[in-house]
This record gives sequence, C-alpha cells and structure tokens, in this order.
Amino acid sequence: MKVVFAGTPEFAREALAALHTAGFQIPLVLTQPDRPAGRGMKLQASPVKQFALDHGIEVAQPHSLKLDGKYPDEAAAAKTLLESVNADVMVVAAYGLILPRWTLQLPRLGCLNIHASLLPRWRGAAPIHRAIEAGDEATGITIMQMDQGLDTGDMLLIERETIRPEDTTATLHDRLATLGGRLIIEALELAACGGFTPTPQPVEGITYAHKIEKAEAAIDWRLPAAVIERRVRAFDPFPGATFALNGETVKLWRTSVVPASGAPGEVLHAQGDTLIVACGEQALALHTLQRPGGKRVMTRDALQAIGTLPAHLA
Repeated sequence: MKVVFAGTPEFAREALAALHTAGFQIPLVLTQPDRPAGRGMKLQASPVKQFALDHGIEVAQPHSLKLDGKYPDEAAAAKTLLESVNADVMVVAAYGLILPRWTLQLPRLGCLNIHASLLPRWRGAAPIHRAIEAGDEATGITIMQMDQGLDTGDMLLIERETIRPEDTTATLHDRLATLGGRLIIEALELAACGGFTPTPQPVEGITYAHKIEKAEAAIDWRLPAAVIERRVRAFDPFPGATFALNGETVKLWRTSVVPASGAPGEVLHAQGDTLIVACGEQALALHTLQRPGGKRVMTRDALQAIGTLPAHLA
C-alpha cells in the first residue's frame, strides 16, 4: 500500500515512524512550513520533516492546499505532486492545515485521521489538554475517515487510554502518540483486505477542544483547588500555569490538593519545600516552580531566589 503522510509535530512523527518501520511505502510527506523557534528564533524544521529527510522521503511544505485561497500556486503544485505519487491513502495526524474536498477525494481510500480523543468527545485542536483539564477518567485514539467537517467523519478504529491522576499533557501525549502509531497500522492492514466497518459518530456527547491560549495560563485562586490542579497538569508543557509573585511571573508545574481553607490566594503555610495556598475550595500545595528563563526548581529554592512572600498571591 502506498501512503502519503501529512503531519507536523512530535505526535505525528511517532505515527510516521511506525508506518516506516512497518514497511509501508511512503513516497511523500506533507508538513507545515519551517517556523522560527528557540531563543535565536531561527527557522526550525518540524519533527515530521526531520524524520522524512533522515529517511530519504520527499517533503512538501505548502502554506495552504486551497486552490482558491491565499497561496493558489503552492496549492496547485501540491495537487500536481499528490496526483503524481498516486497514493492509495493519505494518513493525517496533527497536520494543522485544512484539507479541501479535492484532497479528501484524491486517494483511492481517502484520508484517515489519527485523532487523540474518544470521538465525538473533544473534537478540535487540543483534545489532550482539554481531557485533563475537564477531569476525564479516560481518553484514547480514534482512527477516522475524514470528511469536510471538524473531526466529524466516520470512526474506523477506537481504543481507550486511562488518564492517570499524575498525568500531564506531556506524559499522556507520549502514550497516545504510541497508541496512534499502532492503531493506524491496524487500520491500514484492515483497509488492505477490505475489512473496514465505518461507524458514524454518536450525536450525543459532542464537545470541542478549543486551541489553548496563553491567556488561559494565569491562575485564578478563586477557583476550586481541584480545578487549578488539573489545569496545571493540562498546561504542562504549554503554556504553563502562571501567577505573579513579587513582581515576577512564576510558572507552576506540580501541585496537589490539600484539605485547608482561607481567603483565595492566601499563603497558609511556607516551610521547606511546601507552599500551601488557599483556593476557592480547599487549598493547593505548590511543589515545583520556575522563574522566567530558569529551570524547574523546588519551591524552597525558588522562593529564596524571589524573596519574601506576600500575604496573598496576585
């Protein structure tokens, strides 16, 4: 089976690597254009592009695939290239570009998407973050036949993954990326023997995983401690939960809920490596902080570097 792959971040790279290891023929990879990153803001290739180049796979990086969009010449060139490779299927994982109708209809078996949720829950851009933030007990991977809706296509395979109490977006991401690589291979093997049984998504239980915005990072101590604790884990590694302390923006990486009370934002206890702050309900023990541009450190060291604690955290 000849597979075109479209994806950009590490989540997609894991699936591409699994397909390559399994021996699928991959004549072409689509990924987003290089973006500036790091302190020097130099152009960086995506993880998918890096893998493709390392393994001699041709790479295309159009800004858009819309023939009537802002980059019609790039879209037309991509269309010509896709037609020339004559793929049986396109596998899509966190590509980041909208696939127009001509793209969905071009391969013989259409386009299969690796989505990191149990659809129809958490359609959209940030399903891993939102599942943790919402306190879901489980998430998973859905292999979906793509249509023109937002993650609305028929489901082909689905597998559940438990969300552990200590999971962050980073740790859950890694397990789901591995699971996605395994399931897409199963899906393609089923496709090769005509074993697909597409299942329409339920009309109940639809939720949308909106993109994570930096503005969401600021901690509101008026919220219940359990809500804040989930957000801290959901926003690790990006954008990182933050609060103001003596004029500095501090990132908070590890917390736990404790049975204590006080005015929201009040520092109830600060000794050793434990800082306990009152919330709207119960309190939060802050375990790992980070000053701007610094390494993640234990609370005691961070507080000594920043200075005296205020009675309330801003």
